[in-house]
Amino acid sequence: MAYLEFNKKELVNLEYSLKREYLSTNNSGGYLNTTISGCNTRKYHGLLVLPIKEFNNDKHVLLSSLDETLIQHNKEFNLGIHCYGEVYEPRGHKYIVNLEIDKLVAITYAVGGMVLRKTMMFSNKEEQMFISYTLLDAHSPTTFRLKPFLAFRHIHALSKANSEANTKYQMIKNGRSFSMYKEGPTLHLQLNVESEFISNPDWYYNIEYKEESRRVFESKEDLFVPGYFEMPLKKGETVIFSASLKEEDPVKLKSKFAKNLKLKNHRDSFLNCLKISANQFIITRDGYSSLYVGYPWLEEGVRDTLIYLPGLTLCANEDLDSFEAVLKSLLKSKRRELLETSNQVDVPLWLFWTLQQYAAYKKNEKAIWKDYGALLKEILYSYKRGSRKNIIMHQNGLLWGEQRGVALTWMNAYVNGTPITERAGYQIEVNSLWYNAICYAVELAKNAGESDFVEEWLEVINKIEKNFIRAFSIEGRDYLADYVGPAGQNKFSRPNQMFTCAFNYSPLTEEEKAMVLKNIQKELLTVKGVRTLSPKNSRFKGEYDGDQVSRDMAYHQGTARVWLLSFYIEGMFKLYGKDFVSRATDILEVFEEEILTHSIGSISEVYDGDPPHQAHGATSYSGSVAALLKIIKLIEKYNRMEL
Repeated sequence: MAYLEFNKKELVNLEYSLKREYLSTNNSGGYLNTTISGCNTRKYHGLLVLPIKEFNNDKHVLLSSLDETLIQHNKEFNLGIHCYGEVYEPRGHKYIVNLEIDKLVAITYAVGGMVLRKTMMFSNKEEQMFISYTLLDAHSPTTFRLKPFLAFRHIHALSKANSEANTKYQMIKNGRSFSMYKEGPTLHLQLNVESEFISNPDWYYNIEYKEESRRVFESKEDLFVPGYFEMPLKKGETVIFSASLKEEDPVKLKSKFAKNLKLKNHRDSFLNCLKISANQFIITRDGYSSLYVGYPWLEEGVRDTLIYLPGLTLCANEDLDSFEAVLKSLLKSKRRELLETSNQVDVPLWLFWTLQQYAAYKKNEKAIWKDYGALLKEILYSYKRGSRKNIIMHQNGLLWGEQRGVALTWMNAYVNGTPITERAGYQIEVNSLWYNAICYAVELAKNAGESDFVEEWLEVINKIEKNFIRAFSIEGRDYLADYVGPAGQNKFSRPNQMFTCAFNYSPLTEEEKAMVLKNIQKELLTVKGVRTLSPKNSRFKGEYDGDQVSRDMAYHQGTARVWLLSFYIEGMFKLYGKDFVSRATDILEVFEEEILTHSIGSISEVYDGDPPHQAHGATSYSGSVAALLKIIKLIEKYNRMEL
């Protein structure tokens, strides 16, 4: 029995199976993503989704789906499934008897005395997807048919029947190639065996994606079907199907499939599922390494990369090479953003924290200062000297960030161009990062013998220690202000106060940290992460659903985040040591069930702040996976410690 497995009862229940998706990637930006029923419910779903070089490497859905049909005695059994409003046709999911996700996705169909096993995976580093079909059982001559549904459109768009589409094809060895639009890619569909291609060009109209409809987006699409491949299939015979941007040698498809399978790892435990999921976020393309924030639609982000990269590489497999490759690419491409142009005032300061995580594995502080010291100093001075247009260090040592109409921190959702949480002033997490950054730079500089730099910045450290608690302590409250703006303290109970409890350097005393973390536990902690706002607040929205405005209004006003959980747990470990291991383990174990929902083997982006804490957003989110891997490492670390 596989660790990730679904039975017939679960698979034929569309209410259950349409909410569960699987994902396979090539670590170069391409992916395969659909539901366990085989029915696409999102415009982002597809069997071959790739970044297209001709279109600025934007991702495009090329092959949306592939309908299989088994034929015996002139009777056809179509294994596909599509949604047309309230009608699902065909209903091939009713023939699925088992689905396993391990090294690859394996689906078993049984109908009319025939048993067909289908396995799917993406090629490693190549723009190619494989499907293997094996007829396990059949008592009569069997014909096998494959009908491709083509989209050839951007992942954020939907295709419509149109006269500009090139509906013709080119013959290639054991297959056909298609190029539906000028200057676009060419899709090669091939088999390792000879087949007959029956040309029957037609548009299939108004295929509906239920998840897009639920999110109040346009949800209906027209897909082009050029015809179908047909061939005899004998009991015990295996056929390999390939979808690729280049023409393949059909003779080599079987060996290539086997070679790629050997490179895959087993999803045979909770930890291994997280590790495989973590690896899927690390993308290398044309010599540039990056972090894909969330499947299927969240692209690279500087803040996200800096916060999540250590968990996805160092905590997953102690993979220093991937960490260094992504960080090197980021610093090369985003250097100006880190030093002057970004309106996200906290982002450059996360680099210091990221390097602290790196140092725990690199174990060479002198090398870190040698490689990154000049950049770190330049970042600190850009704040102190006021070269950034929207943030400056005041005489009290604290950073003041303000830009009218702009959300300057990670809480950056907008509705109709207006930020929901502008948070102008002294933001508590920005100043916590600021203090941590300066202290770390001073420590590195001290070891390098740079006494002038150390002396200059020790003065700033002393000012922050004197004024931090004065600014953020709320009289009569058991938590700290979220920010201090032109109108005074903002007294909303939010998770931003807890970051400083987890950082290596904090201006808070142990008693003050205990107060903060107790408030987090009392008002913000849920079984699926840390809420972004206390339920006691009148602006709290406990459900993340509805149209775009409704979701954006809830995004930082109540949703629970897994990525915040690792900072809460690290803060608790710093405060209570090994005594917190049991509680941390209990928190972690909840997510073992979660990998069987939304994106199988991975963790979602956000959860409702209210019970039962339903999953929403990106189905496979880098920050959530990174946080859980970090928590596992923390538990291991403190388990090894003596009481």
